[in-house]
Amino acid sequence: MTETSSAHRLVQAQTKAETLTEALPWIKTFKGATIVIKYGGNAMVSPELQQSFADDIAFLRFAGLRPIVVHGGGPHISRMLDRLGIESEFRAGQRVTSEEAAEVVRMVLSGQVNREVVARINQNGDAAVGLSGEDGDLLLAKRTTATVDGEEIDLGRVGEIVSVNTELINELLAAGRIPVICSIAAEAGGAVNKPLNINADLAAAAIARQIGADKLVMLTDVPGLYADWPDKDSLLSAITPAELRELLPRLDSGMIPKMTAALEAVEAGVRQAHIIDGRMAHSLLLEVFTTEGIGTMVQDDHTTGGQA
Repeated sequence: MTETSSAHRLVQAQTKAETLTEALPWIKTFKGATIVIKYGGNAMVSPELQQSFADDIAFLRFAGLRPIVVHGGGPHISRMLDRLGIESEFRAGQRVTSEEAAEVVRMVLSGQVNREVVARINQNGDAAVGLSGEDGDLLLAKRTTATVDGEEIDLGRVGEIVSVNTELINELLAAGRIPVICSIAAEAGGAVNKPLNINADLAAAAIARQIGADKLVMLTDVPGLYADWPDKDSLLSAITPAELRELLPRLDSGMIPKMTAALEAVEAGVRQAHIIDGRMAHSLLLEVFTTEGIGTMVQDDHTTGGQA
């Protein structure tokens, strides 16, 4: 090894050590904290990003946090529906879900995506436990509609969560496990074995609210919230609930469920909600354990630095 290459390796090692020391205050701050992470979008498509996410979740647990993963699987669902010749339609940022499509959603989320997420996390130890929202009435929901241009739209078998079995989740957390929950639900007072499709952002927010989470983080396909999209200079690092409520009607339809989820979570007592870019490797660790953080934070004041 030459003197130059040895010096280069030493600089790299020192940089890694500095990264660890920067993370230390945030590891201390968030030790024991409950964090709900919504996982979806293109972060679920790339094998490299899938593993990066799984490693981040395992790191959170080993650092003393209590992560709860809530996932959708939009790209996987769309591919399967296309394969079966079932049309995909979205209104107000939500998938219109027929009886037939609801069965496909259940099959893909519970039978494929959930198993894949759990398997990747468990490469770092057998802590992750896969759950469907239908298991043990973990998620109960009622059918909901959407309003588009003043008109009420029937979304089919799409639901809004009315209750969360927090006892089940807390038992898993107390045992040191990582709940990995797919966003389908049983219908409260409805037909048995007829799932409701739940927007994963809204499902994660409902779980964060009812479990009393310290933080909600939603992985998306954008760097964060823009005040004036498509002006990329208008990216917001932080926003208050009052400011977000004012901005909400002007947002792109795809961002509305995400920002509604963040708003409802913070207004219900979750300390912080974050929108971060899931296309970036280790974005979750960058948000939680660095001073600058990334993405957009929703909280009652504009306190930044470590996004704490």
